[in-house]
Amino acid sequence: MWPTHLVVTPRKHVESLLALAPGDGPLLAEMIAVIQQVADVVLSREGGCHVVTNLGGYQESKHLHWHVYGGDGLPDRS
Repeated sequence: MWPTHLVVTPRKHVESLLALAPGDGPLLAEMIAVIQQVADVVLSREGGCHVVTNLGGYQESKHLHWHVYGGDGLPDRS
């Protein structure tokens, strides 16, 4: 679908974004830092990217994960 598609997942099992607990703040901060690094590389290579997590019926894998994707499959924003 997209030329570049990476997935960021935590080592600790968390079912979804909605299942994060108040004590998961450090885990979320670490994930955001990794997502920023990955998105920066994709942005520099592809000129744009999306960062997405899915919920409910859209979440096939019941483990929190974030998609970072970019390339020719993205809508033109010029």
